[in-house]
Amino acid sequence: MTSRAARSAAIRTPRRAAVLAAATAALVMAAGCSGDGDEGGEPARPRELATQKLTWEPCAAPSVQEGEGTAPSPLPGGTKWECSFMQAPLDYEDPDGGTIELALIRAKASRPAGRIGSLIFNFGGPGGSGITALPSFAKDYESLRTRYDLVSFDPRGVGRSEGVECEDDPELDAFFALDSTPDTAQEERDYQEGLKKFAEACEENSGDVLPHVGTTNAARDLDLMRQVLGDSKLHYFGISYGTELGGVYAHLFPKTVGRAVFDAVVDPGGTTEQGALGQAKGFQLALNNFAEACAARGDACKLPGSDAKEIEGFITGLLARLDKKPIPGIGDRKLTQSQATNGIAQALYSKEYWPYLEQGLDEADGGDGGLLLALSDSMNGRDQNGDYSNLQAANAAINCVDDKERFTVEQAKAKLPEFRKASPVFGGFLGWGLISCSQWPVPGTWDHPDVSAPGSAPILVIGNTGDPATPYAGARAMAAALGKGVGVELTYEGEGHGAYNSGDACVKRTVDAYLLNGTVPNSGTVCP
Repeated sequence: MTSRAARSAAIRTPRRAAVLAAATAALVMAAGCSGDGDEGGEPARPRELATQKLTWEPCAAPSVQEGEGTAPSPLPGGTKWECSFMQAPLDYEDPDGGTIELALIRAKASRPAGRIGSLIFNFGGPGGSGITALPSFAKDYESLRTRYDLVSFDPRGVGRSEGVECEDDPELDAFFALDSTPDTAQEERDYQEGLKKFAEACEENSGDVLPHVGTTNAARDLDLMRQVLGDSKLHYFGISYGTELGGVYAHLFPKTVGRAVFDAVVDPGGTTEQGALGQAKGFQLALNNFAEACAARGDACKLPGSDAKEIEGFITGLLARLDKKPIPGIGDRKLTQSQATNGIAQALYSKEYWPYLEQGLDEADGGDGGLLLALSDSMNGRDQNGDYSNLQAANAAINCVDDKERFTVEQAKAKLPEFRKASPVFGGFLGWGLISCSQWPVPGTWDHPDVSAPGSAPILVIGNTGDPATPYAGARAMAAALGKGVGVELTYEGEGHGAYNSGDACVKRTVDAYLLNGTVPNSGTVCP
């Protein structure tokens, strides 16, 4: 879910709406329907890295680490995608030491005469591949391509950029099937042992890179990328975790912020516990909105119950049954309570997925868990062939090197009543998820990131009132933390994770006017 919230074996990562759509669509069809160093300054960097020349070539198909698929198709007008690699210091505190190779993708501006520069996207996660996401949803940004080269990348530790490797595919199947809301002493031991084995595998397979994949280093990579691309300012579009990355960049390099948009905004001031609790409330709100919409359709709603409360009661009852006895899913895999909850969460990222959620719950009630399991697989980065991307490995590595807090089992148990009160469906999973980093081999960096950016250009901060993964309050908190005259708040009264990709004409018009023409809206503008 989001970077500021804890992860569990069931609900683990905030996702950008764009990347989710492609992965979910494929799986639904299959189912039948850091040691990052100090903040606040730029360490010395070898001149040759800032002036390196990139070699752009036709893009290959995404790797297994990036989620697989086909090579990206040309854009309208025949523009082809180009890919390259950029060298960056592995450790910015030792810039003359080893380097790390970062994968980039771009599509050149469609109107070169009016080109402003590069617009760099980060779609969130953390752990999401920009190499895969940008081509998949470039049609949503075609208006922006009139004046920008569209650019994205696999951040360090993700996909082609020295992707973190942990457990193999069968081990991950077993890991994600664990009961991540343990009710007995044995289930607690199994869950903790699963987390321990996962962390040990990450250290064994990627120990050299684990200390260096945090957000501060990624922000410094952005500034190096800006220079290598030949831009005097960083023009940036960050979604979900990408807003946290953008905020850290603005703090480190306020004078080089160009036109920047933060969409589906992470609250930068919350602790790990506060972020997880906020998500519990956010997902419960989204579930309630789904249930109300279903109930309003009367007999056309497939789920039992005459109102939202009764439908939510049906869902909690179904999950309780799955906790006792999983049901057939896909092939020889069963749908567990953890995976069902994960699948429900996945479907709440976009209102477009609500019909799949309704169908999946109805089918699970009848003993067929295939659709909910497919939705859960999408959240976890598993394809139809049983291959996992490194989404969850990178997500854990980045979150755990960022977040300093390490919770014990006893501390997590003490928080469970509050979490379950906030959300009968998601509270237990997010409460137990507080221990996700407890056995991580690398210490964390901060209690929360510093995003204060005095002297920065205005940054457009978009909050969605129905966002489950990055609750609306995060946008206001980010705008305030960026500082007076920097954070410009835009509210979208909608559903799902994010606003620009929702198709809302007001949001698109406002964002495009800012990015293309520099027109800054009044802070507090509302798109109903």
